[in-house]
Amino acid sequence: MKNIYNIIWTREAVSNLDDITEYLLDFWSEREFKIFIEKLEKLLALISDTPTIFPASKKRKNLRRAVLSKQTTIYYSVESDAITIISLFNNRRNPDSLDI
Repeated sequence: MKNIYNIIWTREAVSNLDDITEYLLDFWSEREFKIFIEKLEKLLALISDTPTIFPASKKRKNLRRAVLSKQTTIYYSVESDAITIISLFNNRRNPDSLDI
């Protein structure tokens, strides 16, 4: 039987998600918001089911990176019993500004 990991969100990741959802609701449609949430839920389910499916970060080997969209990359770590979502990074920003 597969081990389904619990998902834990850091404060930064929650803040990132809040910023993204606020932006989508302010400047895009409810439909685009729902599409984003559906993609996010599917990707989190995949990560929870198979946490090592995505490559390790080049900056820190204990982090993994999963591309959610061309605008957003999820950085997460795998613990013995949980996945910690570290950041939802805006890919339009300078990668050096990623503080992880």
